[in-house]
Amino acid sequence: MRLALHAFLTLDGVMQAPGGPREDTSGGFTHGGWLPDHADEESGAAVVNWFSNADAFLLGRTTYEIFSGHWPRITDESDPIASALNSLPKYVASTTLTSLGWDGAQLLEGDVAAAVTELKKQPGRELQVHGSAGLARTLIEHDLVDEYRLVLFPLHLGTGKKLFADGAPPARLRLLSSRTTARGLIITTYEPAGPVTYGSFALDDEPTP
Repeated sequence: MRLALHAFLTLDGVMQAPGGPREDTSGGFTHGGWLPDHADEESGAAVVNWFSNADAFLLGRTTYEIFSGHWPRITDESDPIASALNSLPKYVASTTLTSLGWDGAQLLEGDVAAAVTELKKQPGRELQVHGSAGLARTLIEHDLVDEYRLVLFPLHLGTGKKLFADGAPPARLRLLSSRTTARGLIITTYEPAGPVTYGSFALDDEPTP
């Protein structure tokens, strides 16, 4: 399976607690719920399309707890997101949870990077990560992401968990698609494109030996 990572981001890269004020207040975060007033039909349609490609999900503890508290209550089989989340396998990366109550959910055992590497060897289309900032950083660190699907929202918060944290390994991304919605959201898809290369615009710079 290809690993596709999905995130909603502010202009300054924050992905923490987009959906509500109580989603994730860790670190004293007080800006939870920054997304709903900015969402639009185009971004909603993009998200539905994402979920239609999933054969399994990979979630961090916080996102698992948010999702498992909401989506099992949505029993309408015509809801494409609820149908996918409630019926497909869900793998949860957590060092604190000991049991999971959501049907089809199971804890990853041992080293997360090694476990995800094995999951990616299974047949199927996409192993999808949604949110899950801490897990996302681990996947980025170990070069396990095959595709990034990011929605950039026109606001900045100045604080909060970011997708690319300080100290993340430098790497290039190749833009596969991009479109801007009527409300100014930018929906993008990237794939890894190798290491960062460096140069200079200064004419008198000597090349590094």
